Amino acid sequence: QVQLAESGGGLVQAGGSMRLSCVASGTIFEVNTMGWYRQGPGKQRLFVAHVSNSGAMDYADSVKGRFTISRDNAKNTVTLEMNNLKPEDTSVYFCHGEYVTPGIGLVEYWGQGTKVTVSP
Repeated sequence: QVQLAESGGGLVQAGGSMRLSCVASGTIFEVNTMGWYRQGPGKQRLFVAHVSNSGAMDYADSVKGRFTISRDNAKNTVTLEMNNLKPEDTSVYFCHGEYVTPGIGLVEYWGQGTKVTVSP
């Protein structure tokens, strides 16, 4: 089992910056992709960004140029730097990870979520 714990959410004014962090704990054999999703009130959970185990990064079009994802494999962490935040970025942000479990294969895990509110 792997547990993901997010931190860093809160309230920020439009144009401001915020950093979200996620740390994985538990029995970790091999990490594949780590990333972030977000879910606004009454909306679907949407992809934000992810980084593969080779370091390849991908972003949703809505955050390209404003958000930067990074990971530290030694510390089992993934970080999302968010700049020039907009009110439409207001969401609950969820950490997501894909972990290889011997005998099972690739298993997805989610954090509990951290709320980000961007005021106009």
